[in-house]
Amino acid sequence: MAPAPPLSTSFSSADVQRHLEAGLCWVRCGARLYDLTGFVRQHPGGEQLLQARAGQDISADLDGPPHRHSANARRWLEQYYVGELRGDPQIATENGAVTSAETQKTDPEMEPRLKEVDWDKDLVDWQKPLLWQVGHLGEKYDEWVHQPVIRPIRLFHSDFIEALSKTVWYSVPLIWLPLVLYLSWSYYQTLAQSKVRLFMSFTTDYSVTMSESMFPGLFMLGMFLWSLIEYLIHRFLFHMKPPSNSYYLITLHFIMHGQHHKAPFDGSRLVFPPAPASMVIFFFYVLARLMLPEAVGGTLFAGGLLGYVLYDMMHYYLHFGSPHKGSFLYNMKAHHVKHHFTHQKSGFGISTRLWDYFFHTLIPEETHLKTQ
Repeated sequence: MAPAPPLSTSFSSADVQRHLEAGLCWVRCGARLYDLTGFVRQHPGGEQLLQARAGQDISADLDGPPHRHSANARRWLEQYYVGELRGDPQIATENGAVTSAETQKTDPEMEPRLKEVDWDKDLVDWQKPLLWQVGHLGEKYDEWVHQPVIRPIRLFHSDFIEALSKTVWYSVPLIWLPLVLYLSWSYYQTLAQSKVRLFMSFTTDYSVTMSESMFPGLFMLGMFLWSLIEYLIHRFLFHMKPPSNSYYLITLHFIMHGQHHKAPFDGSRLVFPPAPASMVIFFFYVLARLMLPEAVGGTLFAGGLLGYVLYDMMHYYLHFGSPHKGSFLYNMKAHHVKHHFTHQKSGFGISTRLWDYFFHTLIPEETHLKTQ
């Protein structure tokens, strides 16, 4: 995205046209101009939909149909504000944008929101690490953390610890897929020796001999169980509402998940960093080994670990990918963006909506017109 001009800048229709011809995606709402070039691939409706509106007035699109954009989506738009259109706000562009005088009027309910984003008046000091500030927000924290921004977040004072809290997306498959392959081959070999017996009850000697033919089923069961764990962690841990009088629980929530909702397009924080991930993965491995015979628990764990890798990769893609309209990933992307911008207390599934169906936490269909 090109650097934004000063907020006081005004542009003529010819200026706007030159930016469009340079390949930038500028749109307007009345006389207010926005450079959405950096948001095109992230747009939940697809980049084609946004590119098709370059140079046009999007006032009607914000109000719908088909989608009435949420208050958070409108606040998000304001971060891309670049200036005002000078003179007649009707732009004659090659793509045929035409605007009537009615569309230039601002919705009175949105007047307070249509202002420049003033970071100096935010509840936190963005020039300092946020982790030690958010706990002081108290009852204001929940509303603040669910108003997303496009700024990068710094959590720690220490450069070393800060580096450990970030990672690139490809570190996940690079680190964990070799472990999945090693564990899968190792436990398949153990099962092939037919030395594994699974006791059906702790009070009887009845047991079942496990062979290598059980490996695919156990592996797939591990992936299935991960999808449930993913849902439960996201719903009950990541989306707990910390007490407003608890500095430490607010801080804990922010480092676990709140920082992702505050800056949902920070690419360095979209997947679980290897250092903390290794501790969680080790915990689940020990748990599986303690509860089940080695090869059975290990095979389930290997399947679950692959499920985690796929989950993290899908989560990254849902934020930065541009799937084809109507595809499974397109629908999941729209579903996840609604969770971020409007329905933070529902729509917890990332890789599947199965458990949202089962536990009745789907984003209500009748309210989807309010989101985007």
